[in-house]
Amino acid sequence: MNEGSGAWTVDNKQVANENIYNYISICAPYLEVVEEMTLIEFLNFHTGFKPFLSSITSEKIISILGLENAVNKQVRNYSSGMRQRVKLAQSIFSDVPVVLLDEPCTNFDAAGIQLYHDLINEYCRNRMVIVSSNDEVEYGFCKQRLNINDYKK
Repeated sequence: MNEGSGAWTVDNKQVANENIYNYISICAPYLEVVEEMTLIEFLNFHTGFKPFLSSITSEKIISILGLENAVNKQVRNYSSGMRQRVKLAQSIFSDVPVVLLDEPCTNFDAAGIQLYHDLINEYCRNRMVIVSSNDEVEYGFCKQRLNINDYKK
């Protein structure tokens, strides 16, 4: 992806700034999910904006996340770790070339961190993943790293 004047170049075609959201997904602890929805409602709602990877369905996501017992609960009744799993899933499973992850393991226990690494290894092989974090467990797999302290004057 290269930014031009008022547009980005993606796969050798021009994409206007206002349409770049179609190529990027994000997961961050400060982003909200629609808490009045159940998990299945939220995932199906999300696909109206961004389709999931071709091999992924909402039901498969629920299984991968291990949230089968909570599928009919409103997201507002989820723990913070469960909500973070949902945010991570909607980001990683979106069919986009760039995945932005800001502190992706926030509120995760050891099982959540393992899930994170499994998702990255399985579903992000051919995509650009940008991780913003101070915790190496979240970015240890990255081949290139930028440290903001290297750019402070």
